Amino acid sequence: MTTTAATSALSDLSAPGTAGGGDAAARAALLRAANINPRTGLATDYLNHFNEAIMLLEMVPDMPECAEDFLEWHPLSYAEHFTASNFKARDLAISAYESADPKIRSEFDNVTSAMTSILSAVSDAMRQAKQDKTRATLAEQATGWVKPLVMQTAGIINGDREADVDYIMTH
Repeated sequence: MTTTAATSALSDLSAPGTAGGGDAAARAALLRAANINPRTGLATDYLNHFNEAIMLLEMVPDMPECAEDFLEWHPLSYAEHFTASNFKARDLAISAYESADPKIRSEFDNVTSAMTSILSAVSDAMRQAKQDKTRATLAEQATGWVKPLVMQTAGIINGDREADVDYIMTH
């Protein structure tokens, strides 16, 4: 099935009045096969965009020239990331995101917006910084702020809440 056909199938399965058990199971199977969480409509592939920035920032303290590589990184929205990616089901990923529960999508967008703001601010500060030591400090601080947000975003994508993780760990 092509991604356009899969997106069309998802739209058909998401249409009002098609919430029967078979349709829900078919929708879930379609999303699962595309590595999209059927409960949230979100794909962890988007985290690769932020992990790339983190990886570049982590290299700056030991290899200051990597700051230039980080400065070439640009924030992308969920749809922009998938449009530019080689993700096989990119149209399906975008469609599933657009039809995701508004509460989940809002929580997801808030956290990814925070990561984007941090990385953009650090990028601006690095452009102004002239000393490698300053850039290294900025890089270390940014990774300390963004890594926990990536984990929080993964929890949202996977339908996990920190309370659920805490419960599992204690029971």
